[in-house]
Amino acid sequence: MTPRLAALIFFTLGLAISAAAGQPQQGKVLYYRDPMDRPYYSAEPKKDEMGMDYIAVYEGEEDSGQAPPPPAAPVPAAKGKILFYRNPMGLPDTSPVPKKDSMGMDYIPVYEAETGDETGTVKIGLAKVQKLGVQSAPVERRRLSRTIRAVGTVQADERRLYIVNTKFEGWIDKLYVNATGETVRRGQPLMEIYAPELVVAEREYLLAWRSLQDMADAGPEIRKSASQLAEAALQRLSNWDISADQVKRLQRAGTVTRTLTLRAPADGTVMEKMAVEGMHFTAGDPLYRIADLSSVWLTAEVFEQDIGLLHRGQDVTIAVNAYPGTEFTGKVDFIYPTVLQETRTGKVRIVVPNGDGRVLAIPDSAVIDSGTRQAVLIERGEGTFEPREVRLGARADGFYQVRQGLSGGERVVVSANFLIDAESNLRAALKAFIPPDDKKPGE
Repeated sequence: MTPRLAALIFFTLGLAISAAAGQPQQGKVLYYRDPMDRPYYSAEPKKDEMGMDYIAVYEGEEDSGQAPPPPAAPVPAAKGKILFYRNPMGLPDTSPVPKKDSMGMDYIPVYEAETGDETGTVKIGLAKVQKLGVQSAPVERRRLSRTIRAVGTVQADERRLYIVNTKFEGWIDKLYVNATGETVRRGQPLMEIYAPELVVAEREYLLAWRSLQDMADAGPEIRKSASQLAEAALQRLSNWDISADQVKRLQRAGTVTRTLTLRAPADGTVMEKMAVEGMHFTAGDPLYRIADLSSVWLTAEVFEQDIGLLHRGQDVTIAVNAYPGTEFTGKVDFIYPTVLQETRTGKVRIVVPNGDGRVLAIPDSAVIDSGTRQAVLIERGEGTFEPREVRLGARADGFYQVRQGLSGGERVVVSANFLIDAESNLRAALKAFIPPDDKKPGE
């Protein structure tokens, strides 16, 4: 062995002996500190990011120049063992030993009794629950409501429409209901018609019925034949919708009348009148279209995302511009199965009771009809009148139904309106002939 190698070995052994001689008696390990003297501690042996072992700190070494971590608070027996320490600001950072955050705040111990079970249950102290203002609500069954707004149009109920026609050919001799918009009652006379075939059928029945009456004392076979002829003639009249009341009147009169009265099949409003006095009609030609408006349909355009919230029988509240402040009620009757590609809306049919049959109306004398446009004059007060174009609907009892152009509560001129309209047109015409610079003195 060379002298240099011997000295090296001696130095190493001497260092080991010296260290062993200066080491105090080892006691209980309090904690483990970072080998690079950084403020990192561990309750269990561990290595740092470079693979160096943490250094054990024993009892009696707390004042060796290495600052120990803050002493842990005494653990109440009720809370159990401290599992870890969590960040005081709620950040996702934990520590196995007591420590402080960047602001000097102590990490908060988390006890075994405070941790949740395997289902994720979290336990929070009652004092903290009160500070956080935690509130709870019961789980219950209840009706959920949401308002869906949509626009729609009102139309007659298709199930309450009636077409008046005949099953025979004839001519209209006289009209009793001669205007669209008139209100009719069931059984009310609509017109007097003349039908040659009907006159012949009535005469045949009347002869058969008289023969049956005259053969009261005849034999059974003869009475049976007369009865069959009368029944056949009556069946022919019945097939032509001749009512039993009309047959009885024919029997009482004993003579055939030239015309037959055609009556309304139901209560309603005349929506369309094709019949004209003196007109010839054939079997099946429509003469009137009558609608029972005691119940109407409202077809609403509902956006696609709201259709799924609707169902049949659902209550609906309806507001109409013609009646400000007035609400109507209805029920969803049918949800159409298609959605319009252009607007992404679907149609929903709502049935609305209309017992009073109210519509916005004005006297027919208020209308100024030029043939291509219909207008009225609105009274503004102090001799001021505003012409306004309107759209009208049915006419009945001296009134027009207003579909567009007017609101409830406005006043319209019902007399001398043609003179006011003529003066308005004259002033407009004069202004067209006067150049803008050629004003009269005082203007």
